[in-house]
Amino acid sequence: MNLGSTDNTQGLAALLEKRLFDRDASLWPPGNVSPQRLGWLDVPARIMGEAHDLMAWASGVEQSRVILLGMGGSSLGPAVLAAVGRFPATAGGSREMVVCDTTDPQTVGSLDLSDAFVVVSSKSGTTLEPNALLAYVWSRLPDPSRYAAITDPNTPLARLAAERGFRRTFENPPDIGGRYSVLSYFGMVPAALMGYDVAALCDRALSIDRRPAIALGVEMGEAARSGKDKVTIIVPEHYASFGLWVEQLIAESTGKQGTGCVPVPTTEHEDGHDRYLVTLDPKSPEDLGAEFFRWELAVPIAGSVLGIDPFDEPNVAESKANTNRVLSNLPLPSLETMPPDTVFSWLAREFRPGDYVSLQAYLPFGHDAALETLRRRVRDHLHGAPVTAGYGPRFLHSTGQLHKGGPNTVLAVQIVRRSPQPVVAIPGERYDFGTLIGAQSIGDYESLVAHGRRVLRVAVDDLDEVS
Repeated sequence: MNLGSTDNTQGLAALLEKRLFDRDASLWPPGNVSPQRLGWLDVPARIMGEAHDLMAWASGVEQSRVILLGMGGSSLGPAVLAAVGRFPATAGGSREMVVCDTTDPQTVGSLDLSDAFVVVSSKSGTTLEPNALLAYVWSRLPDPSRYAAITDPNTPLARLAAERGFRRTFENPPDIGGRYSVLSYFGMVPAALMGYDVAALCDRALSIDRRPAIALGVEMGEAARSGKDKVTIIVPEHYASFGLWVEQLIAESTGKQGTGCVPVPTTEHEDGHDRYLVTLDPKSPEDLGAEFFRWELAVPIAGSVLGIDPFDEPNVAESKANTNRVLSNLPLPSLETMPPDTVFSWLAREFRPGDYVSLQAYLPFGHDAALETLRRRVRDHLHGAPVTAGYGPRFLHSTGQLHKGGPNTVLAVQIVRRSPQPVVAIPGERYDFGTLIGAQSIGDYESLVAHGRRVLRVAVDDLDEVS
């Protein structure tokens, strides 16, 4: 659908709001999957009605640490909530939330399962990473009273949870895609366990003025069509983690058919000829409820403007297939890596107006500050160019869709470990976590090359080596 430019954005927003809430599938191209993906429009009201019971259940969990195993839409919303605020949730003090959405063996092997309650989160119940993580954690903590599952009805995970006697299984409405699921059980069960006021989060979502949110989507889509496709979202430092969630929503929804909006979350002012700037200023953690719903409304409308289906993710499925292909042909092939001191010269040589850089770190968690420092160094080296950064394999379920399916304007810098990985076995598999994350990086490298993307692969022991 081509909406075209208009001076009457608010009038158009009113029309689009009605069509969206009427579930008008003609907002998007023929054959789109929206009829099976619009349950998120109603879920804040449903969860609002269940908030009291949900919080009462969470308060009955005795453990002081929650470990969430998931990927993509199952983990990024909880990761934002965990980073923004911790609240009194147990008589003994605050409850820690650890989101494990990686296959890095050092990160997985360092999980502290003492006094831990484990939430396994997977829409399909078949996703490789949470299944591998569950196999590992269960082998060390085989106590079903310390587990809960969040999944769609009648998935393999739901059946496994029933067989093992998990403390509780939350079956989510199946018509909600992962990246639109933060205000459903996938986000609100972890929020309750962290001590958030779930009713307040949902109330903030339901109280927003929908039409400015719709107008944001129109403007964002039109900006991308006019060349301002780098959606630069400026947030306060304390809310920097919001970028994790909004990156996935925008990139995975719009990055396909050679088009898309490139999300660039930042805590500093960044501008440029290809930037579309949005500044957010949440005042409290509960304000995240409003921001979640605002962007869930805006992004599908941007997809309508761009003429794509915002609810499918063809290149995410491709990355999963590539990983399985590499794993089926072990041992891992050897890929050439370049010295890390060649990165800046390669970028300067390859960068063209309209490009952006994606720093893809297949490293243990805990390098957030160093990764952000590197992102800013690259940005400044390229005179203010748009630069994004993230951990692999996390981004394979997020911005990876944009890297392969969006415009061919990405310069991908794949950063892998030089030192040998610790061996952390995956029960029931013939490969360990080090092999798995290696297969994921190799599969994605080959996929990027197959799509004609420019990729540089470097090996490091420390991000400071990159220059």
